[in-house]
Amino acid sequence: MSADTLLILGIETSCDETAAAVVARDSDGRGRILADVVFSQLDLHAAFGGVVPEIAARSHLTVIDQLIAEALARSQVRLADIDGIAVTSGPGLIGGLMVGLMTAKALAMATSKPMLAINHLEGHALTARLTDAVAFPYLLLLVSGGHTQLILVKGVGDYERWGTTIDDALGEAFDKTAKLLGLPYPGGPAVEAAAKAGDPQRFRLPIPLRGTPTPDFSFSGLKTALRQAAEREAPLSEATIADLCAGFQLAVTKSLADRVQIALRAFAYRFGTGAHPALVVAGGVAANQAIRATLLELAGTHGFRFIAPPLALCTDNAAMIAWAGAERMAAGFPADALDVAPRARWPLDADAKAVIGFGRRGAKA
Repeated sequence: MSADTLLILGIETSCDETAAAVVARDSDGRGRILADVVFSQLDLHAAFGGVVPEIAARSHLTVIDQLIAEALARSQVRLADIDGIAVTSGPGLIGGLMVGLMTAKALAMATSKPMLAINHLEGHALTARLTDAVAFPYLLLLVSGGHTQLILVKGVGDYERWGTTIDDALGEAFDKTAKLLGLPYPGGPAVEAAAKAGDPQRFRLPIPLRGTPTPDFSFSGLKTALRQAAEREAPLSEATIADLCAGFQLAVTKSLADRVQIALRAFAYRFGTGAHPALVVAGGVAANQAIRATLLELAGTHGFRFIAPPLALCTDNAAMIAWAGAERMAAGFPADALDVAPRARWPLDADAKAVIGFGRRGAKA
């Protein structure tokens, strides 16, 4: 390691994965993942069809110390060599966030290292710079269990939210669809697998918000249409379940393409496409191959490069949190005070207005 290389320990406990990582950032902006350890709680929550917050928090508490020790050992880096400790401080499940944040505070206090309280969405937003050295500005489509947003990434700490869901996140819609059809949790992989054997034309499901001028998203009406179709066909055969999944996936894919192309046109109008700007997709739903293929074609049509980080870095992980911390340190952002509190809701764009559908508490992120 050169003297001007930043070494950052990352900690992620926002939902149902506990993770620790060590990432290096060189002075020229290149990044390397030295270790990335993830403990999945999938088996703990599968019987409930979704994440149980208290079970998640207790599991984080049980394994977090072990994972940090393992990440340091794999990276062959001592805690004394670390330049900073980055930790997810929101948005997410408050119990899990507390576990990670208190662990990071204890380590920072014991070692006199700076602590960086990271917005989980910023981790997703900056991952493409770790994997593909993407230059600013670029367009991000974040599609996960808790978030569906279109974000203009102008720089570290500088984001504009162009579109968001007015009801469910796309990952949540996949989970609820799977549960409705008797498929296992998590719903995304289960629905995608079933859809491969189905006829997407058998059930003509609505394309949410197609043609509306702002690139927001909605999936509640699509879920209702699918439920009504399933009720009409009950009892459901394996073939009918496959056809419903194929129809749902097709409707989702067409909706995403319709929404994203609005943002691509807005980006091109504002910045041009001469430098072949990037459309970056991140979040767990980015693992869906049908969605990836559609977005790849759409990006090329509009003169954009399509970038999707490796699947392991699309889902929740600590490498993206460590990288966000390294980017913030390199950009001159100060360390956070040790009295910083976890935030269940934390918009990446603090100036973005809530859209209809968020309820009294406002946007989650």
